[in-house]
Parts: sequence; structure tokens; C-alpha cells
Amino acid sequence: MNLQRLLSLQVSPRLRFYPPFKSLVLSSIPKFTYSPKHYQTWAEFSAQEQASVIISPTEKGNFFSTYRSFSKLLSYFCEIKSLGPGLQVHAQLTKSGLLGDPKLRIQLINLYSKCQSFGYARNVLDECSEPDLVSWSVLISGYSQNGMGKEALLAFREMHLLGIMCNEFTFPSLLKACADREDLSCGKHIHGIVVVIGFQSDVFVVNTLVVMYAKCGEFECSRRLFNDILERNVVSWNALFSCYVQSNFCEEAVGLFHEMLSGGTKPNDISLSSMLNACTGIEDCSLGRKIHAYLIKLGYEADQFSANALVDMYAKVGDLGDALTVFGNIVEPDIVSWNTIIAGCVLHEDHAFALELFDQMKNSGAYPNLFTLSSAFKACAETQLNELGRQLHSLVMKMDMKADLFVGVGLIDMYSKCNSMQDALMVFKSMPEKDLIAWNAIMSGHSLNREDHLALTLFLEMGRQRVGFNQITLSVILKSTASLQDISFCQQVHALSVKTGLQSDNYVVNSLIDSYGKCSYIEDAGKILEECRIGDPVPFTSMITAYCQYGQGEEALKLFLKMQDMGLWPDQFACSSALNACANLSAYEQGKQLHVHVLKLGFMSDIFAGNSLVNMYAKCGSIADATQSFSKIPERGIVSWSAMIGGLAQHGHGKEALHLFDQMLKDGISPNHVTFVSVLCACNHAGFVDEAKHYFKSMEELFGIKPMQEHYACMIDLLGRSGKLTEAMELVYTMPYEANACVWGALLGAARIHKNVELGRRAAERLFILEPDKSGTHVQLANIYASAGMWENVSELRRVMKENKVKKEPGMSWIEMKDKVYTFFVGDKSHPRSKEIYAKLNQLRILIYKAGYVPMLEIDLHDVEGSEKELLLFHHSEKLAVAFGLIATPQGAPIRVKKNLRICIDCHTAFKFICKIESREIIVRDINRYHHFKDGSCSCGDYW
Repeated sequence: MNLQRLLSLQVSPRLRFYPPFKSLVLSSIPKFTYSPKHYQTWAEFSAQEQASVIISPTEKGNFFSTYRSFSKLLSYFCEIKSLGPGLQVHAQLTKSGLLGDPKLRIQLINLYSKCQSFGYARNVLDECSEPDLVSWSVLISGYSQNGMGKEALLAFREMHLLGIMCNEFTFPSLLKACADREDLSCGKHIHGIVVVIGFQSDVFVVNTLVVMYAKCGEFECSRRLFNDILERNVVSWNALFSCYVQSNFCEEAVGLFHEMLSGGTKPNDISLSSMLNACTGIEDCSLGRKIHAYLIKLGYEADQFSANALVDMYAKVGDLGDALTVFGNIVEPDIVSWNTIIAGCVLHEDHAFALELFDQMKNSGAYPNLFTLSSAFKACAETQLNELGRQLHSLVMKMDMKADLFVGVGLIDMYSKCNSMQDALMVFKSMPEKDLIAWNAIMSGHSLNREDHLALTLFLEMGRQRVGFNQITLSVILKSTASLQDISFCQQVHALSVKTGLQSDNYVVNSLIDSYGKCSYIEDAGKILEECRIGDPVPFTSMITAYCQYGQGEEALKLFLKMQDMGLWPDQFACSSALNACANLSAYEQGKQLHVHVLKLGFMSDIFAGNSLVNMYAKCGSIADATQSFSKIPERGIVSWSAMIGGLAQHGHGKEALHLFDQMLKDGISPNHVTFVSVLCACNHAGFVDEAKHYFKSMEELFGIKPMQEHYACMIDLLGRSGKLTEAMELVYTMPYEANACVWGALLGAARIHKNVELGRRAAERLFILEPDKSGTHVQLANIYASAGMWENVSELRRVMKENKVKKEPGMSWIEMKDKVYTFFVGDKSHPRSKEIYAKLNQLRILIYKAGYVPMLEIDLHDVEGSEKELLLFHHSEKLAVAFGLIATPQGAPIRVKKNLRICIDCHTAFKFICKIESREIIVRDINRYHHFKDGSCSCGDYW
């Protein structure tokens, strides 16, 4: 504020009047009153400051020298916003009788306004018999600059009632107050006065009018006023840029910037900073770099405000390295600089470096504020640094920000992600006022920590307290209903979403599909997707995932294709779910096509898509493709390593799997319980008993992982298959869990291999209780009796199966050919090329007999002649699928077959002959593992 110019413009209020401002909306507001916050007590200040302001009477000379001394002191204290010394000068002015001087009085009002001591400022003004325009203008400006728009407009009303007319300095303050309050009606009235008294052509006033209309949402009026400015300067353009960017019309702001340049107006640092914010809004880093070049060219790169805007732009839409470079060039970073770069690191998920910068900031002398702490909380949450989070919480307590809702929610989120729900609840309960965001945060924490019952309880409590809810609330609750598989609660939430109109919200739709899917209500999930009109791939991804989880892989792939037909490009999660569907179906060809999609869409660097590719190729029988996909994952996490180790284990590459596990440990990746299941399976499939014992022992001793049922089942299966039946039974009795169906199933398999009738009978009895409807138990026990020549027991078992209506699960085999999956049953003749298939089988039968094949008739339990048994064996589903593959695929191409049961020993033997005769690789995926038949041998080494 130029006080000298204001003083020169002041005119006696008795000489200038304008018509009463009857329509001003503030006329209905009661007379101005002061609240206690406007009055302040004497501030404390240093002895040095006291000495600098106390003016001894002996130092006083003539009036002029005294006036100049006081004026200089008031100017200085105003500059440093020092209230205490200013009060002493005020006292000296009163004693010396100089308080009546208008210039000194204006300086006092200005000082108190800058120090936000408006009670004192009003006292000075009220003590004046005829307060002038400049005094009122300074007070109004102080109110407006400190966000007290209402007080500014009330002061204007008083000034108006005294008949004092505004000038070009008063109007901008009033219009700013209207803009801050978004009071369009009052702003229009002020505009009317501007026109009446002839300031509509003043650039300073018009610029503020432009801002006022824009901030009140009247962009057409704002642009019309702007267009009427005859001589637009850079300030005029900046005013418009700022409003457009703040209102998220960033593309329009960029268009205006180009218009300004084409008109010959040179941008300044404020113009360029606004454009950087616009580039951030439209996520255009390329344009941001051009603006950066402008800053350097025009010499503004050292400007603090511009540098902060550059850091923010690069951090949000560019490269974090560029943001760090710009930040490093800032000579003295302020709190905004630190907040921006720390938030950028968090955004780019470099949480460790964000916390390192936070520490550097404290060492530099800058003091954190709410925004700094918010970023630090997020970094602690993602890195699960609970103790550091507690230290930050202590800092919040010292800063007396514990009651702030923003900080409270950040603390709840941080403690929740650090698995400290007791601390999160303590913060939540200590909040004096809990808004919806706080309730959502604590419910989300319970859901994240698998305390789903507590999340549902809190939701009901929200209803009782009439807190309300939004789409985030429903999404969190539906996640908990999905985890609990609580279909009743899910349906109630669905009804609530329909009643409140939230059923069309993207988050809610996605959560409903996920919840219904995980509750096994696939049809209901499908109906929600059909009714959904949201053009977004997320609900489709959820539905594809639901189909995969319930073994409906074909439906999942159909939906994936439908999504593309609708013009919806799949994201990395949709591609990942579709790849999992291919894995479950062993659909190798379709999986390769999806791999092409992943390449085209640029998802090869995505860890989810990369892991799904490894899993898909491994489960489709191509361990070479899985290895190649694994090598291209840029940042391999524990899921990546576990998937690859598990793939190698399933394909019989036990040594390679264990070597890869050792490599993972060398790379600093800690294993989890899934990794150890894969490691123990690798040992199991390769018969590495000693190695398995070592890894099983190291789980808890070295890695702190308590063995679960799956790990015990692997060990029992391994010991049983290797003939160590006594050790296997000892482990069953000593493990801290009650043996489940997996454990007894492993023992039953071991009894079949080693023809141990007693163990087989014992394991089967337990399985009849645990899985009474499963036919596999009866079949395996019958095989054990048959191998021991106990045919009466076999007949008795068949009779029991018939009486209990237990039907043997039919053997089924699948083979994929040209994007189509063909299914075969034993003796199946439904295929259109059946004659060719059986002709090929007869041809193979003759050839493998000559090569030394001997059929294993003892494994067939049918009560028929040997020749008929031999024919039944040769018409097994996997042999039919392989024969079809031989006649339908090019010479030399590998044949991939999937079977729903364990491959029979006769087929296993036959395939070793067939692969050598036909010079083909035959890959069979049965219920347990993969068998790669090549050059007359199998990858399992006949150990399966």
C-alpha cells in the first residue's frame, strides 16, 4: 500500500458525496461489533527492541525531528510486524500530542492491521474526530489481506454511512473481500459504485473485478470485463490465469497464455508460475518443460515461488529426478519447497527418501507444518515404521495440533497400516469432533487389518449417531462383507446404495461385484455389471477376477473380449486377471495373445502383469516362457520369486527351484509362507528329503515363520512317498494342528505307493469322515486292496460306494487347439474326428508294443477280461487328447494336455514311448504337477 499516494489523494469527506447505497446486502447486517479476539494484550518483546523505541525527552528536538523519528520507527515496526514496540511508540505519541497528525495516525492503523491487532486499529480510528479516506482504506485493506472479508465489508458500510467515497485503492480491497467470501451479490453492488463514480477504466480496479467474478463462478462476466480492458498489462492477464487455474480450467488458462504471448505481452514470474500450475492440472510435462525454459530465458529461475511451482509440476506429472534437481538449486528452501518435494517423493512411492528429506528439513531449521507431517505419516505408513510414526505423533502433541481433523485422520491411517489398531483407535477416540473422513479411516483400518467384524460394528454405530456415509464408506464395508463372505450384510448394503442413489458410483459398483463374487453369488455379481452403465474397466476386472476364483475361466475370457468390443481398454489389473484365467484353463495360445496385449499396452514393467505372465506360462506348461517373463520383471517382489520357484517345482526342476530360492535370499528378499510351500514342493517332487528337513527347520529358526498346515502336509507327503512312513506318522502326531484332509490324503497316497494296507485303511477312515462325498478316497483304497490281492475288500468297497451313491469322478482331459478347448472322457467318441483319433491310437499301440511297452492291467479295477482291460486302458482320456494333438498339430510342435485327476501309471509309461516314436514333446498337467515327456523319459524321473 503506497501511503504517500493515498495521503495526496485524500479529500475532505464533507466535499464529496455519492447517492446512498441502499441496495447493498450488508445493510441488513447489524452494526459492527468487536469480538474478544480483536483485542490483544501487550506483547512481549526483547530488551533490545525496548531500548530502540523508548525516546528520551532530552533527545527530542524541534517538532520536525520528533515527527521524523516517530515516522521512521513506525515504518520499521510495520515492516517487521513488531506489535510491542509499536504500542510504546503509540504511548509516546499520545504523551507528546502528536497522535492528531494524520500521517502518523495512518501509520499506526497500518502497523496494527499488519500485526492483526484490529482492536487497537479501530481504537485509533475511532479516536479521530473526522477519520479520512486513507485511514478507512488502510483498515479495510488490513481486514481483507488477513482473510476477514466480513469485517472489511462492515467497515466499508460504516465508511459509506459517513459519506466518505472510495478510491482506486479501497475498491480492490473490497472486491477481494467479496471474492474470498464468494459473495457475488455484494460484489455486483461494489461494481455498481465503481461505475457510478468513474473508476471502471482503472486497470487496478478492473483487474480485481475480473478476479471477483471468476472466483464467484461467473467466468463469462469475468472474461467480458477482461476483454473490455483497453490497455491490458501483465497483471491483468495474471489475474485471469490465476482464477482459471484455481477453478481447474487449466486448458483454458493455457489457451489464454498463448493468446497473451501472441498479443505481445511479456510474461513475468507470476504468469509462468500460474502456467506451471496449469501444466500440473492437465498433466502436461512437455509444456511444463517449455515454461521452465521461459523461466530460465527471462531470468526468473531463482524466484522462490516459481521454483516451488516447478518442483510441484515435475513431482506430480514428470520425473522425480527433475523435481529433485530443481529443489537442489533453491538456495534457501522455504517450508513450501520442503513440503512439495517430500510430497513428491511420497507420490512416487520413494518413502524412505521422503523421510530422509524430512530429517534434512528439520536439520536446516525449517519447522514442519500440517502438510509436512501428513506426507511423513504416509511415508511411515507405507514403510511400516511404527516407531518413527510414534515420534511424529509426539511432535504433533508438542505443536498442539492433536485436535486437528486432518492430522487425526493421517495418524489413524498411519497406525492402521503399521498394524497398530489400538493406537489408531486411541487417536480416533481422542478426537473431539469426528467427521465422516475420520469414521471412514478407522473402518478402513479395521478392514485392512482383517478386523472385519469391528468394521461392520462401527458402520452400525455411524448409523446410530447419524454421521451419514458416502461411497467410500460403502466400499470399505463391502470389502469387509467380502472377507467375511457375509451375503446378508452385502445385500443390505446393496439395498442402501440403491436407496441413496450410490449404486451407480464406480467405487460402489466395483465393491458390490467383488463382494457378491467372493460370497459365491456370481450371478448377482453379473447382474450388477449388466445394469452398470459406467464406461470403466474396473467393474469388468472385478467380474473377471470373480469368474477366475470360481473356476469359470471361459466366462472370464469372454468378458475380457466383450470389454474390448465395448471400446474399454483393459488396464494392467484386467490383463492380470485374464492371464490368471488362461492359467487355470491351461489356455497357452490365448495366454500368448494376452501377452501381446500386455506388450502393446505398455504393462510389461507392471509387477502385477509380470507376475501373472510368469504364473500363466508356468501353469500352461512352458517353463521356458515363464523364466523369460520372470527375467523381464524390473523390480521383483516376493510374489514374483514365489511364482517362479513354484513354477519350477511343479515342472520337476527341483534343483533349479532351490537355486533360485538361494538367489532370492542373496538379493535381500525375505521369504513368506507361500515361498516355503513352493520350496517344500520342489523338494517333494524331486525327492530331496534332507534338503526339505533343512528348509522346514529354518522357517521358524531363521525367518520367524511358523509352519502352517500346508507346510506340514508337504513334509508328510515327502516323507511318506520316500518310504519314511514312521517319520511321517510321528510328524502327524507332533504337529500343532489337527490333521486335515490334505495330510491324510498325503498318507493315503504314500500307502498306495508302498502298498501299506494298514496305513491306507487308517488314512481312508479319516478321509471318509472329513470328505465323505469324495470318490477319490474310495478309488485309492480300492487300488491298495487290489495291489495286495484283497479282491473281496475291493468288492465290499464298491458295494459301499453304490449304497452311499458315491460316484467315481470321471477322468477328463483337455487340449487347446486354435483358441478352442477340446474335452475328452475315457472311451469318448463325441469328437468329430473320432475315427482319426482312434485310428491314430491303434497305430501307436502297435508301435509302442514293438518298442517294449507292456500294459499295466492291474491298475484297472473293472471285472472284465484282460483284453478288454487293455482296450479300456488305451482309451483313457489323456491318451485320446494326445492322439488328437498328434493329428491336429504341425509335426514337431509340443502337445499340451491337462487332466483333472492324477495321471495313471499306464498312461505315464505309454507317453514315454510315444514321445520318442513321434519325436514330440508331450506336456501333461495333472492335479499335482507337470510331466514333460521327451526323448523317452519324463521330467519327474518316475517320482510322482
